[in-house]
Amino acid sequence: MQPPRRNYLVAGARHGLALFVSDNDPSLPSELTLISWNVNGLRAVMKKGFLDFVAGYNPDILCLQEIKCDEENAPKLEIPYPVQYYHSAEKKGYSGTAIFSHHKAASVCTAWPDLEEHPQEGRVQVADFGKFYLVNVYVPNSQNELRRLDYRTRVFDTQFRQRLSELARDKPVVVCGDFNVAHEEIDLARPKANRKNAGFSDEERAEFTQHLGSGLIDTFRLKYPDLPEQYTWWSYRAGARGKNIGWRIDYFLITRDLEPHLTEAFILPEVMGSDHCPIGIKLRW
Repeated sequence: MQPPRRNYLVAGARHGLALFVSDNDPSLPSELTLISWNVNGLRAVMKKGFLDFVAGYNPDILCLQEIKCDEENAPKLEIPYPVQYYHSAEKKGYSGTAIFSHHKAASVCTAWPDLEEHPQEGRVQVADFGKFYLVNVYVPNSQNELRRLDYRTRVFDTQFRQRLSELARDKPVVVCGDFNVAHEEIDLARPKANRKNAGFSDEERAEFTQHLGSGLIDTFRLKYPDLPEQYTWWSYRAGARGKNIGWRIDYFLITRDLEPHLTEAFILPEVMGSDHCPIGIKLRW
């Protein structure tokens, strides 16, 4: 049974720690559906069937990346989730993340990464849902000619992994979002042609391997270890999506203590509206 749709406080601080305390402890249903989607612009995807998608799938928790809007300009009232947390970038129309939920989090933190070493790009949200931490992330793209590779791999990835390890010492962790890397050759249509390109460089793949080595599980590959041609992003060029020339760069990762609770992992390539498609998992207690 879904909780009543109340107009809870919508918030998401740009800097520092943002906390949102519920009027009761987080109580989650025995089965929980979580979906993650890089929407490539929240206001844009609202015009491309986003509300129909929400009505059709109605996940308990929906995490978005690359919302490309300030919290003040987000179409909050049109979105049928009583709980909405935003983390926008300083740069207008760039990056940003959001969590929409039918269940109030005990707290939400946007304090990492700090401003001393990292630009404020709204890339990470950490929500405490009682049974687990939910981390919504939009990992930086290494860009053309790998211009941002050093920051991506030597700074962001390594510190992000350390942050996840710190959280995991307290309780189980679910991590979802756009990681901007295809991990193995099975995860993109043309691995040989992209070997040294952003998203399939040796350095980026090695960092993702270290994520898994730190105790995280790639939920889709756990359920479907050898299933090919399963992608989450397609270039807008040359009809790539219609030909399924894509990349799997969006993931749900979980700590090992959640593996017994994972009942399903899925990709929804039929959902249009962005150059990415939604992905999801189901957890049961």
